[in-house]
Amino acid sequence: MGCYGRPGRRGLVVYGPKFLTQAESLFLNLPSTLPTHIVIPRSEHSISRSAISPNALKVLYRLREAGYEAFLVGGAVRDLLLGITPKDFDVATNALPEDVRRLFRNCRLIGRRFRLAHVHFGSEIIEVATFRAAAAPEREEGDSEDPDAEASLTEDAEDRAIDTRGRILRDNIYGTIEEDVWRRDFAANALYYNIDDFSIWDFVDGAADVRARRLKLIGEPEDRYREDPVRMLRAVRFAAKLGFTLEPATEEPIRRLAPLLDGVPAARLFDECLKLFLAGFGAQSFRLLERYGLFEHLFPQSAAAFALAPYAYARDMLETGLAHTDARIQADKPVTPTFLFAILLFGAVLRELNEQNAGPSPDVALLMQACDVVLKRQQSRIAIPRRFAVPMRELLMLQPRFNRRSGIKALGLLQHPRFRAAYDFLLLRAEVGIADPELATWWTEIQTLPQEERIARVQARPQDPAEASAPGTRRRRRRRRGGAARS
Repeated sequence: MGCYGRPGRRGLVVYGPKFLTQAESLFLNLPSTLPTHIVIPRSEHSISRSAISPNALKVLYRLREAGYEAFLVGGAVRDLLLGITPKDFDVATNALPEDVRRLFRNCRLIGRRFRLAHVHFGSEIIEVATFRAAAAPEREEGDSEDPDAEASLTEDAEDRAIDTRGRILRDNIYGTIEEDVWRRDFAANALYYNIDDFSIWDFVDGAADVRARRLKLIGEPEDRYREDPVRMLRAVRFAAKLGFTLEPATEEPIRRLAPLLDGVPAARLFDECLKLFLAGFGAQSFRLLERYGLFEHLFPQSAAAFALAPYAYARDMLETGLAHTDARIQADKPVTPTFLFAILLFGAVLRELNEQNAGPSPDVALLMQACDVVLKRQQSRIAIPRRFAVPMRELLMLQPRFNRRSGIKALGLLQHPRFRAAYDFLLLRAEVGIADPELATWWTEIQTLPQEERIARVQARPQDPAEASAPGTRRRRRRRRGGAARS
């Protein structure tokens, strides 16, 4: 196998295929002797080209025809071996990003931390990454970079940057496939499907890990977690998604290193949060996050509330809500981050409301204030976009209005744009015993009635004392024009 290079500040930097200097290996967290690989021929594995995206095959074949190496890599190979349809198909090659862009008119170069090529086929994007020499986080499962940001191709920028904790901030030093293996996280994700002869190249015994349903970090676990603390969340996500177990050495440092998540950009953690909770295995992800002490670094206010007896039911509500969300995803029904963050932060909002001495029937203004305080604090950990934060607040603020069931104005709630999400939240509250089941039944039935029957039902219903004291039921005094009261 030949050497590869890249243009740099000091001319062409060339990397050999087998050996690094001792200084380079220590800096990159690599062994001084790079691994040889096992070739698993087509006859000995279950991956068929018919299961691979036609667009991914187009990219692989064009790269090969242009004289480059081309491999399907990462989670796609793992999932295909497990009989799972991959969500994404990523490609690794010795072609530089600029080379890929020249080959594909529908290609954009993206990324500031890690330069990548995105080849667009309508709504499908095939990501093409050049073999790298450093132990850098994989983009495959959710880097937080803005995908719309064009890559800077200037040569005066530093090629690699690492912070004081050992976290890789930027890495654009290219190498060989033997070196590229060491930038990947888990052995099960480091399998390369070679389009040249349909074999699988295995450098770190990843095929055995897939068969054993085991997650094992490549390299020294503590160093790998320090390079990119999000790997701890990825370990949880893969374990929850695939039913894999963590190898003891991979598992041991997680609880101890969990505080490293506090230094991860909040926008990146938002992306990871969606992948943890909105991919069909959210309930198990939550349990594993709690087990390894990670949840408290993602949602510190909620974790603190769950630890207090008066709010323990909010934790039960979260688990039940996540289980329902998983069921909806598996049934191919729509889900929204708005509802997700409502159930994740509900306990924290209740605690904040209680600390305001709001009482059993809080004023809407106090509820709004509690929501705003919790959301503002949460943004420092997970950057919840406004398009989800504002509807989430509205969903929670509608909950007291369900108490009002008499009078024609009660039916106005049915027309609110957030009614359906708020109604689902009411059902969840009733299921775990923190709302009257009869209240949930009434609102379920009222939706099935014709308009005339709805009106008759609310007009015939006497006003309950609870409804009279519920927020939003008090009549405002009309203010006289001119500001002065008439005698």
